[in-house]
This record gives sequence, C-alpha cells and structure tokens, in this order.
Amino acid sequence: MSVGHSRRCEAVDLVVVFEQDTPLELIRRVRPKVLVKGGDYRREEVVGHELVESGGGEVILIDLVPGFSTSKLVHRSRVPASG
Repeated sequence: MSVGHSRRCEAVDLVVVFEQDTPLELIRRVRPKVLVKGGDYRREEVVGHELVESGGGEVILIDLVPGFSTSKLVHRSRVPASG
C-alpha cells in the first residue's frame, strides 16, 4: 500500500516514512495501539512488539496476498514511469 493510499484509509491514524533500518525509535515516540505486520513474521520477530504490548496495544499479523508486496510497491513508486 502506498503512503498516499494509506493516508486515505479511515482506519489509519498516522503514516510515517522513516530513514532508519527499523521503526523502533518511531514506535518508542508514537506508541501505537496497533502494530500490523505481514503473516510471514512471528509476533516475537516484529520490531517494537514489546513496546506496543507493554502499553496495552496489540500486534496483528495479517495474511499475505500472493503476488502483492509492499516492497515491490515502494520500488515501483520510485521508478519513473516510462512513456
């Protein structure tokens, strides 16, 4: 999902693009109530899960959709359109 599209979703309160390797510092500062990650992760592998859960929040793992990848979306958004 693109950043622009994410901003238009009713259930999304905040979209942030970060430069660090992981979102840990961002999670410390924002303290989200819900942290969503793809189902190819285990809860224990999700960066920041301890912070979210210790604050009463929830880590949700969602099913992956074959053929769709957020990494591919980001890559395509950075490549100029031909034509």
